[in-house]
This record gives sequence, C-alpha cells and structure tokens, in this order.
Amino acid sequence: MAVQGAGVEALLRRVLSRERGRPVLKPNKPLRLKDEVANRRPEKGEATCITEMSVLMACWKQNDFNNMVCSNEVSAFYRCIEKAQAEREKAKTQTLVQGGRLPPKQVTKLLKRYPNLRQDV
Repeated sequence: MAVQGAGVEALLRRVLSRERGRPVLKPNKPLRLKDEVANRRPEKGEATCITEMSVLMACWKQNDFNNMVCSNEVSAFYRCIEKAQAEREKAKTQTLVQGGRLPPKQVTKLLKRYPNLRQDV
C-alpha cells in the first residue's frame, strides 16, 4: 500500500510541477474555503407516540368516533406527546450546552464573523 501512495504522490508532483511552463491541472475555483455552509435541515428523528395513536384510532373506530368512550386513550396520547416534547426540548438544550454539531445557520453566522483570509494560494 505504501508503494501505491508514494506513486500517487510522485504522479501528483509531476502533474502539478511547473517544468513545462504551467501546471497541467488548473483549478476552476479559488483554493480556499467559503465563508458559508449549505443550509441543510437536520435529519428528522423517528416518530413518537405511534402505539398510543394507533390504540386511540382503534378505539374511535370501535366506538363510532366517540371521545367520551375513549377518554383514557385520548389522555394517554396527550401525555405521551407532552413527554416527547419535553424530551425534545431537553435534548436541544443539552446539545447547545455540550457542544456537538451546530446548525448550519449558526455556522454560517460564525464564518461570516470570522472570514478566511482573501489570499489566493
């Protein structure tokens, strides 16, 4: 493997050398990082409270969509939703405190505040 790596390095050195007057490979964009990142949305997590929702819908179907008969299932579903939202908020605050990945908007804001040097390589 080391021989192949050295061969690649030698090939790149030969291709990029200025022996022939100019380099063979010329970049079409400047060789520096941009001051922004792509604004991608974070991946969605898995759905929560699916079992409670399916139990609630089964109860509604059996009882002709009567909320009075299915009050226990409705309250269980709402409790599950409140619990999931509390966990989501807790995870969001922990991510900001512990570090981890920053949202793309915040990364772009930081990169604009501290831009790269504007010298071409």
